[in-house]
Amino acid sequence: MKRNWIIIALMLIALPMMAQNRQPQVIDKVVAVVGKNIILQSDIENQYIQYRMQGMAEGTGQEVRTRILEDLLLQKLMLNQAEMDSITVTDEEVERQMDQKLQYFISRFGSKEKMEAQFGKTLTEIKDELRKGQKDQMLQEQVQNNIMESVAVTPQEVKDFFLSIPKDSLPTVNPEYEIVQIVKRPPVSIDEKLIVKDRLYQIRKRILEGESSFSTMAVLYSEDPGSARQGGELGLTGRGEWATEFENVAFNLHDGEISDVVETQFGFHIIQLIEKRDNMVNCRHILLQAKVPIEALEKAQSELDSVAQLIRNGDMTFEEACKKYSDDDSKSNGGYLTNAATGGNRLSMQDLQELEMSYPEYKNLAFVISRLEVGQISDPLPMTTNENKDAFRLIMVKSKTESHQANLKDDYHLIQSWALNQKRQEAIGKWVKNKAAKAYIRLDDTYKNSEFYYDWNFQ
Repeated sequence: MKRNWIIIALMLIALPMMAQNRQPQVIDKVVAVVGKNIILQSDIENQYIQYRMQGMAEGTGQEVRTRILEDLLLQKLMLNQAEMDSITVTDEEVERQMDQKLQYFISRFGSKEKMEAQFGKTLTEIKDELRKGQKDQMLQEQVQNNIMESVAVTPQEVKDFFLSIPKDSLPTVNPEYEIVQIVKRPPVSIDEKLIVKDRLYQIRKRILEGESSFSTMAVLYSEDPGSARQGGELGLTGRGEWATEFENVAFNLHDGEISDVVETQFGFHIIQLIEKRDNMVNCRHILLQAKVPIEALEKAQSELDSVAQLIRNGDMTFEEACKKYSDDDSKSNGGYLTNAATGGNRLSMQDLQELEMSYPEYKNLAFVISRLEVGQISDPLPMTTNENKDAFRLIMVKSKTESHQANLKDDYHLIQSWALNQKRQEAIGKWVKNKAAKAYIRLDDTYKNSEFYYDWNFQ
């Protein structure tokens, strides 16, 4: 069963600190050594607390601790290999990754202050605690990518994998949906854009005249909720992270300089350069968005109402209407919503709920789908695009699979992902056996009789 990885990622940041603050301290000792890296009993115990709080601690306490230890052993072996291969990550790369993660976590908590209150630490203290772990994670990811880069599965391997599963052990697949949409994105009027640009120029003028600081104005007026609370600061970022128009201006500013108004797909910005390091910059920005007029939204709703009626009357198919009327990129593939995890078009309710947490265009979609029959077209529904623009859309459930035992015909993409995961595990196993035979790995007697998944060749 798929986990809610967004929440788990959040917990992996939050719970170690919470566990250390609220749990009695264990008598610590070194339980394993991998090259120059050590694993402490407290490392295992803190993760064990996480697992229990997340409901993931299946098995006896010792079995769960052994699984945690093996995961830590794998991490340390990858760190050891990264050092041997001279793999590095820059401080700037680490800071950028931390800034991006923390901005996301702040948005999930609702504010920086709420996150700090939850942890009992300032944002700076949280970053200081996370920095070493973030760098280690990035090194491990590079090593893992090197191991996995040539791992793939052929259609025959997918079939062989499926046939190797005993029929009485085939998992049950929850209902999945193929969902298509027709989206109307009403344009923002020129007048609305001019009004917003003028507001932004007035804000810029007040900053330049010393009436207020850029960061204060960002807190007061910016419509980017992730950065506004930070005074508009975006953190050190390399090329390719922002909209091209934004990036072209940001990388050509001098320290402290404030740009003219810049238009991107997300709205209108003014940008101030804080610092430039090598090929990275740290900027503040203030974002204002031109709103779609109510009249334009009402027109889009009315147009989609007429389109829905044409489809219901049989005057055109959903696919034809999508191609002719949709303003969304999904019209190039018939309006299908894609499952990013599998690459296919099938989405379970859990998939939809997880996507809703990250992407505004999926908000309330699971609720709508649960009330539609296959082939039934929704009324025009208000939505927010990923660019935070108001729009309307029609939704139709193209197909639905009922709860069933996994089979190749209906669940190929799912089985393919299972087969690929197994092959990746095998690749990791071969890599561990090879590298562990050459590395210094010592294990405390407490775990000597434990059953491990990989061949560690303990000394």
